[in-house]
Amino acid sequence: MDLIPAPSSAVRRPDGDFPLDAATTLTAPPALADAERWLRGTLSAATGLPLGPGRPGTGIELVLDDMLAAEAYRIAVRPGHALLTAGGPAGALWAAQTLRQLLGPDAYRRSPLRAGGWVLPGADIADEPRFGWRGALLDVARHFLPKSDLLRFVDLLAAHKLNVLHLHLTDDQGWRVEIKRYPRLTERGAWRERSMVGYRTGQRRDDRPHGGYYTQDDLREIVAYAAARGVTVVPEIDLPGHTQAAVAAYPELGNTDVVDTAALGVWTDWGVSHHVLNASEETLRFFEGVLEEVLELFPSEFVHLGGDECPKEQWKESPAAQSRIRELGLANEDELQSHLIRHFDRWLAERGRRLIGWDEILEGGLAPGAAVSSWRGFGGGIAAAKAGHDVVMCPEQHVYFDHRQADGPDEPIPVGFVRTLEDVYRFEPVPEQLDGEAARHVIGTQANLWSEFMDSARDIDYRAFPRLVAFAEVAWSALPAVPAERDYAGFERRLRGHLAVLDALGVEYRPADGPHPWQRRPGVAGRPIEGPPPVR
Repeated sequence: MDLIPAPSSAVRRPDGDFPLDAATTLTAPPALADAERWLRGTLSAATGLPLGPGRPGTGIELVLDDMLAAEAYRIAVRPGHALLTAGGPAGALWAAQTLRQLLGPDAYRRSPLRAGGWVLPGADIADEPRFGWRGALLDVARHFLPKSDLLRFVDLLAAHKLNVLHLHLTDDQGWRVEIKRYPRLTERGAWRERSMVGYRTGQRRDDRPHGGYYTQDDLREIVAYAAARGVTVVPEIDLPGHTQAAVAAYPELGNTDVVDTAALGVWTDWGVSHHVLNASEETLRFFEGVLEEVLELFPSEFVHLGGDECPKEQWKESPAAQSRIRELGLANEDELQSHLIRHFDRWLAERGRRLIGWDEILEGGLAPGAAVSSWRGFGGGIAAAKAGHDVVMCPEQHVYFDHRQADGPDEPIPVGFVRTLEDVYRFEPVPEQLDGEAARHVIGTQANLWSEFMDSARDIDYRAFPRLVAFAEVAWSALPAVPAERDYAGFERRLRGHLAVLDALGVEYRPADGPHPWQRRPGVAGRPIEGPPPVR
């Protein structure tokens, strides 16, 4: 049984095969209704079998066992009975995903390709994840992704037992979440006049307006759809930097005493804009209003507030910012940024939520409940964990999947670090500098997909897969902690079979021998690579 991600244990029972037919049933208690609904809908579509309700001890049966961890599950397949035992609703969903894998690639189709012959192989499987946070960031701010494509991405995460979608909703290049009390954020901030093509040094633009946003009902739908598949959506509202789109919509949010923000548009470049928020009480109240609506849409424990790459030039030149620094008794502009982050740290904690931000938020100190996304290597995560903060490891040198997958000149827009499939499989989220209690603060890991160079679901597929498959196994499975000891050859063998699953799902992954013909871009891919750009 070549399962991905690899389970904790799996034993094939050749005498336990269970042929499915029109009389096969599917039963579950009310607490596992999401898993039952998803499994019936998915398998019925693929097999043509009705999978009606049945009685305990027969057919496909989901049961709860509170002795198991919430995401843990067991599967026992015998003739006439497949018993899926889960510690909670999430574990039942992962058990259901594994059951679908056992039926083979055709079980991932949306319509039956054959009239019968469906057999669950006899097996005993025990499984549970290594990390509680197994995530993928999707940047919908640089290039907007239509809702239907976003829902498809959720399905792809769930199929690989990834359980967090970090949704990067705002940046200099676009604002993607409807805020009813501030309509110009989407009326003005969701659209830019044109976009850069390729890396910044090329200075090429496509001269096509680009934009879009998710209505609040869209986001409620996305959150509910993801939750029914075991995926939590964590929103990111970036501040105080990466905010030119917001300032373009509401010029009073900017540093109006040093720049004419009324003439500002949504940024059409990649990189980091120098237009940042001012630090006034009015701006704090504005973003409290934004976050009040965000909290209503996203029930996630964590809310990501960015906090990274905030240029200080305007604050240094702004009399208002300098007066604010003196008023608050701060030493400099760096402490002013920390003041803003700490303000929203407290504000979220008062509402039962937890702030998470990029590792720059460590500068100036954090409340005990705040967590850190370590992106500039492992250093920030190590410091945060040793200080008692929870950490999600996502170092750009290892798991930024917008970066190129090979050094060949035919890679489309070949930016960033080269990270091959094997590199990803040998990524270890817990650095050796951490042990004991500090290591337990690494609550998970995440792969990041920044979208400057991905303007469609096809581009996302190419850059994410199959690397996201390797990452999913790193995040879920109990692999050797020493990367060199991991069985990459065994993973490659299992992956070859899994590619048929990706084919059935319609994923346009990168082939092992290089880009698809439609992705080879003469004149773009052939430009010299100038080193890893600051893609955040």
